[in-house]
Amino acid sequence: MTADLVAISGVDAPTGLLIGGHCSAGRRGIVLPVIDPATEKPIAEVADASEQDALDAVTAAYDALPGWAATPPRERGQCLRRAFELMTERGEALARLMVLENGKALPDARGEVAYAAEFFRWYAEEAVRNEGSLSIAPSGANRIMVQHQPVGVSVLITPWNFPAAMATRKIGPALAAGCTVVLKPAKETPLTALAVADILAEAGVPAGVVNVLPTSHPGPLTAAMLADPRVRKLSFTGSTEVGRMLLRTAADTVINCSMELGGNAPFLVLEDADIDEAVSGAYVAKMRNGGEACTAANRFYVHESVADEFSAKLARRLAAVRVGPGLEDGVELGPLVNADTRDKVAGLVDSAAADGGQVVLGGHAPDRPGYFYEPTVLDHVPANAGILSQEIFGPVAPIVRFADQSEAIALANATEYGLVSYVYSADLRRALQVAEALESGMVGINRGVVSDPAAPFGGVKQSGLGREGGHDGLLEFTETKYIAVDW
Repeated sequence: MTADLVAISGVDAPTGLLIGGHCSAGRRGIVLPVIDPATEKPIAEVADASEQDALDAVTAAYDALPGWAATPPRERGQCLRRAFELMTERGEALARLMVLENGKALPDARGEVAYAAEFFRWYAEEAVRNEGSLSIAPSGANRIMVQHQPVGVSVLITPWNFPAAMATRKIGPALAAGCTVVLKPAKETPLTALAVADILAEAGVPAGVVNVLPTSHPGPLTAAMLADPRVRKLSFTGSTEVGRMLLRTAADTVINCSMELGGNAPFLVLEDADIDEAVSGAYVAKMRNGGEACTAANRFYVHESVADEFSAKLARRLAAVRVGPGLEDGVELGPLVNADTRDKVAGLVDSAAADGGQVVLGGHAPDRPGYFYEPTVLDHVPANAGILSQEIFGPVAPIVRFADQSEAIALANATEYGLVSYVYSADLRRALQVAEALESGMVGINRGVVSDPAAPFGGVKQSGLGREGGHDGLLEFTETKYIAVDW
């Protein structure tokens, strides 16, 4: 294994570990294959990091921290602005790279690149807005000066479903605040993370400020970094199960943690909703990224008076979706990321049918190479069906019928998760009342998408801790310091 570049889809993606500004094969020289989910065949090999590599990366980030933290905010912002411009210029090639290692359809990948780049632009502007405060103590004895200082070396762990956006959503605010980072991307999608880091280096980010560690054994590697007292921040996006384990590990060194965990998003269609608009929103909320998103609509609660119409129209819309390799013209739905994910989705559909749900559309994996699963609509799903308690992460829409608004709210809240909810109603006052009653960190009213770099993204209950995006995202990478002074 050499630390060379691999040319894939017009992108010269690094294949080595990025530590201290240098690409290397790692201390063990072991490689990690990257598989195309549409063909089930490898497209590249990258270096596979060890625990010692991780500690080397922490050292590089720690050594780079004083200089980067002391860099004027305007200069840090200019690096991020240049990174935004470079990502935008190379958007098509980056999108194609994501399709090959992730499987998503090209339109989804193009949308992700644009979304991901916006985090660099947003935090280029936020870098100069890390404002403190000054006030007089109520007693008059002294002034209360408050500053927000960089938290320090930050470990960032990102998932495979949005390999560019989840990286930039963490790197952007971390760098804007003056932190240095060690990024551990998902083993399924290391090439995109390495390509983003390469852009940051070209944009002027100094060596050691951003380090990237692909690995096939994330548990021991992450534990080694969290045990190092030089690491002061963990930002994780992934499953609630893994998040719980990381919180336990981080407790030993009392590391500052941000957690963006699982979701089980309810999509409520009230009886006064515009059904055509609701179907359009449901399509976006369900099928964005092929359903492999923590914000994906997972449970559809539809009033019984409009359920027949909604079910039929949603099935008709999904039946028109072209399934295939993501780079083919006209494809809207690519493969799922791996065989385990496809098998899990198939098992959930089978269990829903066994529980009494009616398969209106789909319900099968097509007989072809790749990890594909058909768009699927299930109607008359019982409110206690097992599929409703799990994150599906696939193109499957289970529909539950309800009789009144209070019942719908109770069903929507009957989960340990609370990331995002969706409400469709023609009455804005009513929709806002429902939104306030829903136990989730975000609510889309008559919209199938809520994500925005300028908005605080995050959940309640077991969907996470803290917020990403907006000004809140910057503050997640700072510590508040109070200085008592009298003049």
